[in-house]
Amino acid sequence: MAPSPLAQLLLGRTLGTADLASERGVDCPGDLPSPSDPGLVERARRARAALGDRAFVLGHHYQRDEVIEFADVTGDSFKLAQKAAARPDAEFVLFCGVHFMAESADILTGDHQQVVLPDLAAGCSMADMAGLQQVEDAWAAFEAAGLADSTVPVAYMNSTAAIKSFTGRHGGTICTSSNADRSLRWAFERGERVLFLPDQHLGRNTAVLQLGLELDDCVVWNPHKPHGGVTPEQLRRAKMVLWRGHCSVHGRFSAANVADVRERIPGVNVLVHPECRHEVVTAADSVGSTEHIIRTLEAAPPGSSWAVGTELNLVSRLAAAHPDKSIVFLERTVCYCSTMNRIDLPHLVWAMESLVDGRVVNRIEVDPDTAHWARVALDRMLSLPGSGTTRG
Repeated sequence: MAPSPLAQLLLGRTLGTADLASERGVDCPGDLPSPSDPGLVERARRARAALGDRAFVLGHHYQRDEVIEFADVTGDSFKLAQKAAARPDAEFVLFCGVHFMAESADILTGDHQQVVLPDLAAGCSMADMAGLQQVEDAWAAFEAAGLADSTVPVAYMNSTAAIKSFTGRHGGTICTSSNADRSLRWAFERGERVLFLPDQHLGRNTAVLQLGLELDDCVVWNPHKPHGGVTPEQLRRAKMVLWRGHCSVHGRFSAANVADVRERIPGVNVLVHPECRHEVVTAADSVGSTEHIIRTLEAAPPGSSWAVGTELNLVSRLAAAHPDKSIVFLERTVCYCSTMNRIDLPHLVWAMESLVDGRVVNRIEVDPDTAHWARVALDRMLSLPGSGTTRG
């Protein structure tokens, strides 16, 4: 029996009408090598060697170990896009991450470079929570209320190129999890309120814990409710209008997880990502971007204990890299980023062997107008003090 439409969607498939702009992804064409192929690692080595300097392989921190092994550089999404831009000699950029990351790489790299995403179904549920038409409709409501001129949009790096472009066109900027406070301060110098999208938790945590705003200064815009589920008066009083979006991994951690791990491991340090819920962040000992988490654990004293609230591939890799410390996942339940995890060794081998054979597969291209305004927003971020080598 054929899978239902819902099942196909969950599998990252479409029904013959592929939407390459969607973070949900589409079918992967071609025949993939079997994951059980005993020669798969050797095939990957041969293909990588054959491509040589023509290819530059980027591996996001949340990728599987089998993929990270073949990455020329690892890092967070924006750092990797910057690394790709710094390699103009590379004809192909293979981005082992998710769709919006590959878009950012295409925006920042030269026209002669081609960005490849090994599996088009590697998307981001958070990025999908803010569709362009939804955001345009919200902005129209701001205009109708006479608030658009006093509102500055700030888009998280974890958003589609279309949303970054919207932000650029409307005078806003981009932020990462490590420079969100600087981006918000910049925005408040130019307007009375911020429309922050798509991650409500990063926006709330940054506004309250770093800028000193109150929780009551924040309202949540729900694109699935009339007028976002807020009244014009609530919108007028708000300083932070938070889009109703979240990370499916970081959003699952709870204050109960923090209490549980403290009971199980006396003296444990709880270290979490700012995409976590506000009650988790306030219950933790330390909060920061992926790079902050990595640096904190590298600098931690031997014998110390840590419970980390971020993606499991990274936590497992950090635990293996620091056997002198106790590093555990914050939640008892195993939780990988399901879409990031779609890129595996068979997809990477298929993509590299296709390039060796002269076929460019799964190329990610952002149209010139969208790329222009997205670049405007990115450049505004990069012009902020201390943001030239932004991480997070």
